[in-house]
Amino acid sequence: MKQNKILITGGTGFIGYHLSKRCIKLGWSVTSLSSNFPKPNKIIRGVKYIIVDITNKKKLSKIKNDFDYIVNLAGYVDHSNKKKTLDSHYIGCKNLASLFLNKKIKKFVQVGSSIEYGKLRSPQIENKKNSQSTFSIYGKAKLLSTKYLMAIYKKEKFPTTVIRLYLVYGPKQDINRVIPITIKNALLDKKFNCSSGLQYRDFIYIDDVINAILKTLKNRKTNGEIINIGSNKPVRIKDLIIRICYLVGSGKPIFGKIKLRKDEIKSLYPNINKAHKILKWRPKISLNTGLKRTIKYYKNAKFN
Repeated sequence: MKQNKILITGGTGFIGYHLSKRCIKLGWSVTSLSSNFPKPNKIIRGVKYIIVDITNKKKLSKIKNDFDYIVNLAGYVDHSNKKKTLDSHYIGCKNLASLFLNKKIKKFVQVGSSIEYGKLRSPQIENKKNSQSTFSIYGKAKLLSTKYLMAIYKKEKFPTTVIRLYLVYGPKQDINRVIPITIKNALLDKKFNCSSGLQYRDFIYIDDVINAILKTLKNRKTNGEIINIGSNKPVRIKDLIIRICYLVGSGKPIFGKIKLRKDEIKSLYPNINKAHKILKWRPKISLNTGLKRTIKYYKNAKFN
């Protein structure tokens, strides 16, 4: 039986790590392509690591391109540098797609973002007209990538799918997101400043996301489609922080100390009917279960 070969760009990041680990477990040949080597606690045995900046088309073209599947998770994380953000998420995506355009790949999955909807009212549905994300360079870059991929699907039948992720969380996430930040402060029993926390967000556990990606790779019906991936159970940020502190048994959040951004979206969550219909996918991990697993990891990890 032929071994599945997958290229994961951004493979050393949070989602890339978990996807690589699952694919190795499945017996796949896994190549991770990113601009930096993985941290010591994110090195996976059996994964081939290649260091290349996907915005460099010349260097990228030297990559052996005999893969069955490509999952694009690459992109500059610090969105304060507008040029790097646009280049890494949009130009990088175009470079990758052009590299595989005339190859017989089975699937190119672009990992998009809920921010592509801009301020479109929740629950957000894929077949509604996209709202241009002018308030976010990251949203703009992701949306441009989606439009480009949908265009080459129509023109060239390029087997691409865009999955729009909501807020993914779980073990090994860097301490720069609301859940790990809250867990850290709670475990240290610190006082910590928060916003009013009145905004609603959709949090999806990493294992559910990996299941959705794998189902997308194997499903031809997803070609040319945009699919929302979320929990479908929005939670108020204040309630989330209180719940984490309760589960940890410590932590002293001080609400209202951090001002919300002027462009802050008050309510952001998806309609996931399309994922259920096409992928036969539904999230299985409840917020409580996911938080308990994540807290357990950080208790043992000492925030490495």
